[in-house]
Amino acid sequence: MAEDPKKKIAQDCFKKGTEAMVKQNWDYAIEMFGQSVKFAPDNLMFRQTLRGVERRKFPKGTGAKMAGMRLMGVKASIKKARMTKNWATLDQSAEEGLTLLPWDAELNADMAEATSNQGFNDVAVQGYKWAVETDPNNKVTLKALGALLEQKGEFLEAIKYWERVFKLDPLDMEARSKITQLNASSVIDKGEFEEEGGDKKERSIEAIRKAIGKQASASAAADGPGQSEEADLQRAIRKDPDNKHVYLKLADFYRRAGKIEDAAAMLKKALELSGGDPNIREQLEDVEIDLMRKSVDIAKSNAAKMPDDKEAVAMAKAQETELLKREIESYRTRVERHPHDLKLKFTLGERFYKLKMYSQAIPMFQASVQDTRIEGAALLLLAKCFINEKKGILARKQLEKAVPKLNSQEHRELFLECHYYLGRLCEEAKEPDKAEEHYGEVLAVDYEYKDALKRMESLAQG
Repeated sequence: MAEDPKKKIAQDCFKKGTEAMVKQNWDYAIEMFGQSVKFAPDNLMFRQTLRGVERRKFPKGTGAKMAGMRLMGVKASIKKARMTKNWATLDQSAEEGLTLLPWDAELNADMAEATSNQGFNDVAVQGYKWAVETDPNNKVTLKALGALLEQKGEFLEAIKYWERVFKLDPLDMEARSKITQLNASSVIDKGEFEEEGGDKKERSIEAIRKAIGKQASASAAADGPGQSEEADLQRAIRKDPDNKHVYLKLADFYRRAGKIEDAAAMLKKALELSGGDPNIREQLEDVEIDLMRKSVDIAKSNAAKMPDDKEAVAMAKAQETELLKREIESYRTRVERHPHDLKLKFTLGERFYKLKMYSQAIPMFQASVQDTRIEGAALLLLAKCFINEKKGILARKQLEKAVPKLNSQEHRELFLECHYYLGRLCEEAKEPDKAEEHYGEVLAVDYEYKDALKRMESLAQG
C-alpha cells in the first residue's frame, strides 16, 4: 500500500523542524512543526513538540507583541467554527492562536475540544492538561478532561480530575457522583478476575460489589476529621481561604503522595496569596521541573522501545534539552539569591556542563570546590570542562588536586574517571610512565574500564 502523501509531508516537515530546533531557529521550527500538525492532526508527538518550541520562544506568562489585538480574528473564527461544528477549522484556528500565546488555557482547551470531536482523544487529553496547567481551577476544563479520560477507560486518572472539581466545590453533586461511579468502574475493570493459587479466577458479582462497597466506605471514612490529612487540609482551606500556609501544607502532602499536578495548583495559589514570595516561587519551580522530568522519562522510555524511530529519539533528546534549559533558568536565579550556596553552584555547573556550556560551568565549579563534601567531584568536572576547551595543562592540575580527595570505595566512578583522564593527559604529554601508573590504578579497580587495558598494553609495547 502506498504511503499516505499527507503523512509523508508531515514527516518531512517534522524533520526540518527538528533541525531548526537544534539551531534554536524557533520561528522556522514553529512553522515546520505547525505544518506537521496540519497534515497529521492526530499525531500527539507532533503537537507536543510544536507546543514545546512555542513555549521556548515565549517563556511562561509571555506571548507575541499585541497578541490580544491579533487574536480578535482568531477568536471570531473559533466562535464561528464551534457554531457550525467545523472541528477541523476550530482546531487550526486554535493552533494559530497558540503560536501567539502558547500558554493560553482557553486556546489549549479549544484545541482539545476540536480534536476530541474529531476522535483524536490522545491529543485532546494533552490539550486539556495544558489548559489545566495554566488554569488549574477551571471546573469546566477539569470536567471535560475527566470525562474524556473516562471515555478512554482511564478511570483512576479521571477520578483525579473529578476530585479536583470536588475540592473546588464540595457542593458539586455531579463531581461526587462521578467519583463514586468511577471508583466502581475501576474496581470492575481491574477486578473482574482474582488470583487463586497462582491462577486467575473470574470474580463473582457479589465479590465485586463488596470491593466497591469497601472502597466507597473507605472514601466516606476519609471525609471525617482526623481520618485523612488531605481532607483535614481541604477543610482548613475552606475555613481560611486566604491562608497561604495551609495551601503550602497541602502542596507538600500532594508532592509526597506523587500528585505533582495537584501540588503545582496549590503552590500557584500560595504564591498568589503571598504576593510573589520568592521561596514559594522556588518550590513551584521545583514541582514544574518534576513534571518536565516525568515527561522526559516517558519520552526516553518510548524512544528506548523504538530505537529505529528517529522521531521518538529526536523528541526525547529535544525534551531533555528543554528540561536542562529550564533547570538552568531556575538555578541561575537561585544562585543570585543565595550566592554562598556552593552546592547550588555545583548543581548549576552540572547543567551547564551537560549542555556543553563549558565557559559558564567553569566558574561554578571553581567556586564549589571550596565545599569539602563535593570538592573531588567539582575538581573532576572542572577538569573535564578544561579538556573540552582544549586546555590540557589546566585540566591536569585539577585532576591531580582531585586524586587525594577520592578513593575507590566511596567514590568508585569518580576515582576511575579521574585516573583515566590523567592517564590520557600524561600520554599526550609524552610521559608514559605516569600514564601507566594512572591506568594501573584504573585496572586495579575495573579491569574492563573503557579502553584503559588497551592503552596500558600499547604503552608497554613502546
